Amino acid sequence: MTTTADLTERYVDATLRRLPARLRPDVERELRASIADAVDAHVDGGADPKEAERAALTALGDPVRLAAGYADRPLHLVGPAHYPDYQRLLAVLMATAVPVVAAVVGLVGVRRGEPVADVLLGALGAAATAGGHIAIWTTVLFALLERASRRPSARPWTPDRLPEPTSRRARRTELAAATAALVVGVSLVLLSPTISTVTGADGAPIGPLSPWLWETRFVHLFTALLVVALGLVHLKHHVRWSAPVAALVDVACAVALVWLVANDRVLNPAFVEAAGWSDGVVRAIHTSLCALAALTVLHAVREAAVHIRR
Repeated sequence: MTTTADLTERYVDATLRRLPARLRPDVERELRASIADAVDAHVDGGADPKEAERAALTALGDPVRLAAGYADRPLHLVGPAHYPDYQRLLAVLMATAVPVVAAVVGLVGVRRGEPVADVLLGALGAAATAGGHIAIWTTVLFALLERASRRPSARPWTPDRLPEPTSRRARRTELAAATAALVVGVSLVLLSPTISTVTGADGAPIGPLSPWLWETRFVHLFTALLVVALGLVHLKHHVRWSAPVAALVDVACAVALVWLVANDRVLNPAFVEAAGWSDGVVRAIHTSLCALAALTVLHAVREAAVHIRR
């Protein structure tokens, strides 16, 4: 038979195991005192000690929820404070990126002379894939924001930390440019194996990007980073939010790009050979990509510095 002490220990253990080590001693003392006081109150009311124990633990509720409350950790991905902005951003991305991807894939199919049914199926499949990625990474982004926003600030907020006003037209222009650039860029990258000015002996297109990117699925990771970066731009526009995580994502994209260049994983050697590009052309492309990465890092550092000053 389960004893009262067993129930108490099991409940306390189930709560503490879900807490950081630094919180456990204080929480354990507070929890045991609360349980003891509740049991005493039920016993004074004439209840049996075992029934009093069970009633006290029942009143405290699920230890998982109790631990989440002690740790100030949400049990949901996106809470009510951020859900309207999450819904708005998701709708904007779905309305802009998905149709563009579907249109690009459809135009490629028409250009290649594919049957109408194949063109439609290809466009719908690309739209579904793009929509799935947008939904997943937007949800991940807001889930991280939900948890980051619950952490106490290192210093108290003052009006001096308010951001400088920016014109609405400038924000819309920045948002439209960033969205268009990323949608077009990601579409070209994902479609590069089938869109090329160079063909092999069998007439099949030779993609300009290294096949290694698809063999290792690295292209999907890099695409995810770019989508998250775009999500942060939209987030900054809609909720006026800026955090170091945005700078970290930008730096991660830049580091990944430099790593690809350093390991010669950007261009497809077969494409370079078939196109007749010289070593100078390849070096120029690599140098341009590294310069782009450096500018991205500088921009991220500047944004982070502005955020810290605020």
